[in-house]
Amino acid sequence: MTRYDEERIAGLLRALPAVPQGWVQAAQELPLARYELDSIVERAARDAAFRDALLADLEAALRAEGVEPSTPVVAHLRRRLEQ
Repeated sequence: MTRYDEERIAGLLRALPAVPQGWVQAAQELPLARYELDSIVERAARDAAFRDALLADLEAALRAEGVEPSTPVVAHLRRRLEQ
């Protein structure tokens, strides 16, 4: 890539509109959320009683763990627990 290409790309990037604040916040929160969900799935694999509680009432079990049971979170965990 030539210097001209780099300068052109930089100029085009500067011309883009600002990223919506919601995207920035989601990008900041995503790693922790992913870690929490992975931890829940791992615990369910080790603890049959916890897994049974998750399967019986996923939303209540998530609240008990301090996780907001949003639609995407619940759908993601249901898929992971069915595997």
